[in-house]
Amino acid sequence: MRMSMGFQARQMQVQKLAPRMIQSMEILQLPMLALQERIEQEMNENPLLEQQDVDPAEPDSMDDEAPSADTRSENEKELVVDNDHDNQEDFERLQNMVNDLPSTFDDSFRRSSNRMQEDSDRRHDLMANAQSRPESLNDFLHHQLSEMDIDDRVERIAERIISTLDARDGGYLRTPLADLLPAGHTEEDLQVAENGLKVVQSLEPAGIAARDLSECLLNQLSPTAPFHDEMKTLIKSHLVDLAENRLPQIAKKTGFTIEQIQLLREELHTLNPKPGAAFMETYVPNVTPDIILEQDDEGEYKVRLDDDRVPTLFISEYYRSRLQDPKSTPEEREFIKQKISSAQWLIDSIEQRRSTLTKVAEAIVEHQKRFLDEGPEAIEPLKMQQIADKVGVHVTTVSRAVDDKWIQTPRGILPLKRFFVGGTQTEDGDDVAWDTIRLKLQELIDKEDKSDPFSDEQLVEELKKAGMTVARRTVTKYRKRMAIPSSRQRRDWTLVKK
Repeated sequence: MRMSMGFQARQMQVQKLAPRMIQSMEILQLPMLALQERIEQEMNENPLLEQQDVDPAEPDSMDDEAPSADTRSENEKELVVDNDHDNQEDFERLQNMVNDLPSTFDDSFRRSSNRMQEDSDRRHDLMANAQSRPESLNDFLHHQLSEMDIDDRVERIAERIISTLDARDGGYLRTPLADLLPAGHTEEDLQVAENGLKVVQSLEPAGIAARDLSECLLNQLSPTAPFHDEMKTLIKSHLVDLAENRLPQIAKKTGFTIEQIQLLREELHTLNPKPGAAFMETYVPNVTPDIILEQDDEGEYKVRLDDDRVPTLFISEYYRSRLQDPKSTPEEREFIKQKISSAQWLIDSIEQRRSTLTKVAEAIVEHQKRFLDEGPEAIEPLKMQQIADKVGVHVTTVSRAVDDKWIQTPRGILPLKRFFVGGTQTEDGDDVAWDTIRLKLQELIDKEDKSDPFSDEQLVEELKKAGMTVARRTVTKYRKRMAIPSSRQRRDWTLVKK
């Protein structure tokens, strides 16, 4: 085989995103709080960026001459640094602006020291009033263990056992005791480990550090509890049958009546199968709506961006004059040009975000009016491509616009993604959303005869009677997603005729 080296010209088309285009998409994707943080970061890094501060308590305090989104001159709005053409046009525009500027630098729009001190105090108050970290499961158990008077060896292995417990797993002991001991351990060491486990299992919450569900429930049973022996029998030998609702089989093996087993099962439900889960930290997102949806006197929906807390940005007039000052050094002029370009792109990106988000929200609201008027059962199938076609943007732009954004509606605060749902067609050719099908499915199960519940095949037939043609596998999938048990598990054996 002959190998050779050479050059070959080949034409190909490759799509690349400019850094500034990437920045515009990033700004569009940011939710309100993240956008505020991004603006604050940019202002710290770019001295040419100024913001128009207005004291909410004094609405008339704004200087009439302060630039705003509506009053800025066209020259300022169109200011873009063009490095490819030596910035000739930009210098001309800047020169026209400089002629209108006062001879001294006007710092009336800079934040005063009092305002900066107020911001600092506000951040300090937020940190001081922040919720303290809740006590973890391990801390809670270690605290109880420290108050016990036990052998040092037992205490050490007990501490090791506690360190392996995870609240997210319910507080179960998943590590074999032998793995918690050093290599070459003896039978005596294993016995010490068993004693340490008994100590941990005696702590609160009851059932902690169990090795399986059966041990967890048994450790919660009080010797003086009603039906102690019967419940112990069910826990030891019939948990799987209980979970599958095979009550007749349990009755046949134990001699208990169906009514007794039903009563015992209700008692078992008072026990906690995951005792450590109560110490699991729950993340509650801080939701701030980006969009406000209101109805006017005629009942029409009006979309409004809730961006009052986003400051109006403009480029410092001082640095504009410095760019034309003959005393400015080339390095200073180059620095100002770069910062002007960066500032203008940020301002334009924020304006583009406002425009795109408003158009997307208006298109969504227009499509889902019935959902807003009548409720979840009236939601219409909607894909992001439909909104993209209507607004005239790419589908990825719609995806970024709705990502992590919330809208305040008369029906509460909802994520924008809530309005996008798949669907199918009825026999009449009408579109119906999956949410509507799920609601109908729940209604059918709520009203079924619990002595003879609907099978998935029967649910398909019932949905078909309501004009919804759905495959059996689809019914099964949504039933499981809705945490609805199978027909056998839903059967109430106390209602079954003997």
